[in-house]
Amino acid sequence: MERKTPFKDEGLFQYPLFLLMAIAMAFILMDPFKVGPLGSHDFRPVKHNVAPYGKVMKNWPRDNRSRLGFGKLEFVNEVYGPESLEFDLNGQGPYTGLADGRIVRWMGDSVGWETFALVTPNWSEKLCANGIHSTASKQSKLEHKCGRPLGLRFHRETGNLYIADAYYGIMVVGPEGGIATPLATHVEGKPILFANDLDIHRNGSIFFTDTSKRYNRLHHFFILLEGEATGRLLRYDPPTRTTHVVLDGLAFPNGVQLSTDQTFLLFTETTNCRLMRYWLEGPMTGSVEVVADLPGFPDNVRMNDKGQFWVAIDCCRTPAQEVFSHHPWIRSIYFRLPLRMNFLARLMAMEMYTVISLFNEKGDILEVLEDQKGAVMKLVSEVKEVNGKLWIGTVAHNHIATLPYP
Repeated sequence: MERKTPFKDEGLFQYPLFLLMAIAMAFILMDPFKVGPLGSHDFRPVKHNVAPYGKVMKNWPRDNRSRLGFGKLEFVNEVYGPESLEFDLNGQGPYTGLADGRIVRWMGDSVGWETFALVTPNWSEKLCANGIHSTASKQSKLEHKCGRPLGLRFHRETGNLYIADAYYGIMVVGPEGGIATPLATHVEGKPILFANDLDIHRNGSIFFTDTSKRYNRLHHFFILLEGEATGRLLRYDPPTRTTHVVLDGLAFPNGVQLSTDQTFLLFTETTNCRLMRYWLEGPMTGSVEVVADLPGFPDNVRMNDKGQFWVAIDCCRTPAQEVFSHHPWIRSIYFRLPLRMNFLARLMAMEMYTVISLFNEKGDILEVLEDQKGAVMKLVSEVKEVNGKLWIGTVAHNHIATLPYP
């Protein structure tokens, strides 16, 4: 007579530790109580194209003296998140856009800062003017009402100031200031979600970046976390008042700068940590190439009087970030852990500091200045060289920094 053996569990039930791990993993991925930093967000990370960390850092020169840390803090708690800095045709300035939605200009010690322009007639002091708290998260929730002017450029013939506002698109205001007029708010019938920076061609066309088709500036961190590449380089044509797509499929396109002869323009791709070139004239017209792979996350790019290019970089990349870039599934799990986002960032060794670098047209590195201890600023947005001085803006802090150069 055949003896029956007791029923045996099979599969995961034979390994209770694996079963618990599988349940925990499923719990993390589903995050039913929305305790992770992504909450109920539809997080869709993808693989993105970033140069090997070791190769970039091996060839990148370091500023062992951390010379940028010797810079001077200017206008402390007088300007709030001054991303872009401009000077008008008379050399007056700087002008800068603030986190409270205003564009202001410096009128000298006797007058101080005055409001030069607003990007919306609905701006109100009661709602928008939050002083030094303008760079806090509370203000970011008001940006869609108050505006968030980012890139600024003066037209060198008319004196008009062109503005890339993250929510209101490309705008213009006359030399006397006032309420800015919208120019480009839609493309191909859909709203521009995140206008970031711009430059003006000699024919009047305005080239500008739209950082994402999925996220606005309030949710800009998701663009980086996901590695999504829906950003675009756009062109506004004043005679026809139309906006055209120049390049699509970009990963956090950010700063824009035309060359001296305007045969090409440079733009930064923040997610992919690189400086790119788009050819406007010559045998390579319409083509795109990498000018330089960078050690960190670039913001704006600005040209000096010698035709060289200053790039503002939040530094530095880490080996862990490279692993995350190539393996989206790891990001899917990691950023759903029930821990605060800043703690998760520290675990990845994301201790940011400021680096600014000067390039020639070929992409050769001419200068690197660092602030490794964050003495002047920890996050940098733009570097503008004017009359022997570097003016350094930051979207995150309530001051401007200056440094004599060279």
